[in-house]
Amino acid sequence: MAEFVEVAAFDDLESGEMKKVFAEGKELLLARVGDNYYCADNRCPHLGGDLSQGDLEGTIIKCPLHKSQFDLKDGKVIRWTNWSGIKLALSKIFRPPREMETYPLKIEEGKIMVQI
Repeated sequence: MAEFVEVAAFDDLESGEMKKVFAEGKELLLARVGDNYYCADNRCPHLGGDLSQGDLEGTIIKCPLHKSQFDLKDGKVIRWTNWSGIKLALSKIFRPPREMETYPLKIEEGKIMVQI
């Protein structure tokens, strides 16, 4: 059964910030938007880019490698890559779009707890 593990303190991040954290052997991305926190796999499902080095606009994370975009609220693909034409078509055949894994979290006694 999945359990909640502590990954950070509530005030570790300012709104609009994100960082890489580790829990139970997983590399995770923790992001804060306003008073809401989001947690997802830190590696882009496209080609494994380090999402903590990407850009965060609202709840949309952009991969630093090929500008793939995902919504941290639910992991949905917004844009698979910034490629176009035949390169994009081939990319979708060989690496079809996949949502990113997101994780439930809760705030408890000033700690951010993620369900792994």
